Amino acid sequence: MSNDFDGLVAVVTGGASGIGAAIAHRLIAQGADVAVFDLNPDATDAGVFTVRVDIADDTSVRAGIEAVVERFGRIDIVVNNAGIGAQGTIEDNGDEEWHRVFDVNVLGIVRVSRAALPYLRKSSSAAIVNTCSIAATAGLPHRALYSASKGAVLSLTLSMAADHLREGIRVNTVNPGTADTPWVQRLLQSAADPAAERAALEARQPHGRLVSAEEVAAAVVYLASPLAGSTTGTSLAVDGGMQGLRLRPTQ
Repeated sequence: MSNDFDGLVAVVTGGASGIGAAIAHRLIAQGADVAVFDLNPDATDAGVFTVRVDIADDTSVRAGIEAVVERFGRIDIVVNNAGIGAQGTIEDNGDEEWHRVFDVNVLGIVRVSRAALPYLRKSSSAAIVNTCSIAATAGLPHRALYSASKGAVLSLTLSMAADHLREGIRVNTVNPGTADTPWVQRLLQSAADPAAERAALEARQPHGRLVSAEEVAAAVVYLASPLAGSTTGTSLAVDGGMQGLRLRPTQ
C-alpha cells in the first residue's frame, strides 16, 4: 500500500468503531498521523491517538482540535464520520429527537470543520470528507428524520466545497448504502426476525449484500488523498448500485 499521506495529519470523528475505525486504520496504513474523536475512546485500538470529544458540544470540539495541534502541530484532513441513527416516519419522533439528531449529524460537521479551518487553510493538501448516506438520495421507509439529516449533510457538503475551494480546501462526501456496522447490527437484533430483516436489507442493494466498513473507508481515503486534488463537491456512492441501478428481478 502506497504512503500517499506521509507527513499529513487527519482527524476522524466517530473513529473508535465501525466505518470510522476502518477509515482510521486505512489512513494510518497509508502514512497519516491520525487523531480519533469519539465519545468512547476506550474502544479505540491501542496506539491510536484518541481524544474524548462530544461533537454536539462546541467547547469539547475546540478542545479536541487544540489537543491534535498540540500533539502533531498541524491538521490536513478532517473526516466527519460521527453520526447517530433514527427510525420512524415524521409522526414517530418528537421535536426533541429531531433537534438531537440534527445537532449531531449536521451541526457536528459544522463544529468540527469550523474549529479545524484555521489549520486546514495552512495545509497544501487540505481535505474534508463528510459521511452521508444513501438515505440522502433514495426515499427509504421509516427513515424520515435520519434521511432529512443526511440530505442536509449532502447540501452542506456542496456549500462548503464552494466556500472553501479558493482557500485550497477540498470538501466531498461519501454515500454508503446499508453497511455492516455496529448500529445496523443493533437494528437487526431489535427486529422480530433478525435473519429475515438482514435478508431484506441485503436484497434491496443490487449487489445483494451489505456494504463493508472497509469498502466505505477505501472511498473516504480516496477522497481525502492528495491524488484526488481535482475532486471537490463530489458525492461518492458506495451502495452496491442502489442509487442508480434498476435491475430486473432474477428468475
